[in-house]
Amino acid sequence: MTMESPLLEYIGFVASVIIALSMTMNSILKFRWINLIGAITFSTYGFLIGALPVGILNGFITGVDIYYLATIYGAKHYFETLEVRGDNKYLLRFLEFHRGEIERFFPGFVYKPEMNTVSFFVLRNMAVAGLVLAHRRENGELRVGLDYVVPQYRDYKNGKFVYDDLMQSLTGVGIHKIVAEANSPKHVKYLKKLGFVATAEGLMEKSMG
Repeated sequence: MTMESPLLEYIGFVASVIIALSMTMNSILKFRWINLIGAITFSTYGFLIGALPVGILNGFITGVDIYYLATIYGAKHYFETLEVRGDNKYLLRFLEFHRGEIERFFPGFVYKPEMNTVSFFVLRNMAVAGLVLAHRRENGELRVGLDYVVPQYRDYKNGKFVYDDLMQSLTGVGIHKIVAEANSPKHVKYLKKLGFVATAEGLMEKSMG
């Protein structure tokens, strides 16, 4: 099989861009997936131009990525919550440390301790994976003010635990609806994947039960 040199160069360039892109990922899951695509492309490129070291090395990297992806998807994750008070020092430090990222996903967010009737950290294998701040209303609505997940845990498992498992328990205490603001396109996409639907008021809503 013969291929024109410009096409080979294009394949090599694309592979390089994909590998470089993978290095910018905060999420280990996204890194592995994008790196896998880059390694496959680079391996193909190496074999096409007859550069066996390039093809073999990236073939090996492909195998490593597949192994770790299988490990990630097959691993057991243990979730639990840690309820905190509004003046908890670690809570305040957590909000300060992640302020930049919180602002990116929740523009204009301002911490109001008096509004947080439901406040807890989400622990994943005993590591702090996220923070949920919410306010319970008298009409059976739970208004979520913040649902922040640290970068390395952004694979929707946190959200499924919070909104599918944990929040279902709230139906026993009169909560029948969860409402969140559509703060940013990424946050809207996240909520839709977790079963939220847009309302006429521009909010995102999920019925319980």
